[in-house]
Amino acid sequence: MTHSFTEPPKKRLGQHFLHERGIISKIVQAVDPQPGDRLVEIGPGQGAITFPLLERHGELTVIEFDRDLIAPLIEAAQSHGVLHIIHSDVLQVDFTALADGGTIRLVGNLPYNLSSPILFHALDHAAVVRDMHFMLQKEVVDRMAAGPGSKVYGRLGVMLQAYCRVTPLFDVAPGAFNPPPKVDSAVVRLVPRPASEIAVEDRAMFSRVVRDAFGQRRKTLRNALSNICDADAIAAGGLDPTLRAEQVPVDGFVALANALARAA
Repeated sequence: MTHSFTEPPKKRLGQHFLHERGIISKIVQAVDPQPGDRLVEIGPGQGAITFPLLERHGELTVIEFDRDLIAPLIEAAQSHGVLHIIHSDVLQVDFTALADGGTIRLVGNLPYNLSSPILFHALDHAAVVRDMHFMLQKEVVDRMAAGPGSKVYGRLGVMLQAYCRVTPLFDVAPGAFNPPPKVDSAVVRLVPRPASEIAVEDRAMFSRVVRDAFGQRRKTLRNALSNICDADAIAAGGLDPTLRAEQVPVDGFVALANALARAA
């Protein structure tokens, strides 16, 4: 049984359609849908992950921006299960409203040019997201999971790790896609932490501290954060003002932001 249809990928939308069966079944296995789960796929494309998930689970909601893909998706889905389609830019979709008092599980092969904004959008709704399984550029997954001292440790990793457990699952070679991208990809699992485990007291302050700290990586915290606080405040927050951002663990940023928020 065919699992997709042919609609040429659009460069301007950053579309790379997955076609390799082995990778598709590994993703479905990783998601492991259970009865009662509310699955939401971001950017179903030609349905490579959509239809196997639908066959396994029976019902799926997809968010698709490209109008040309919607009619073929609806038609191809009829023999697989119940497909709900939201025609929208994913950044405009209110995941909290979509969860409707319950929780949702997010899945998707995220477009390369939009992966960070989509991740931050999902974070805004983390309270209703049970988990996320995303395929992204391998370089982005490396940044998401990196720890202090790593060359790729930065704002994305700190922001995600403060709110989620981040687990890289497996790599995907360019040949698994049409057209093949110029980079390797990887699949990652994100599990939002329970509220009791999140130590951030003021999200806006935390976000600002992390953004400014990594804004000029070569600067010490004293210089990078000069628009927010002075060296004494950094020290009072438990950090050495002469450190650079890449040397500070996630909980160090959390502690500093909390101290600054309390002192404000």
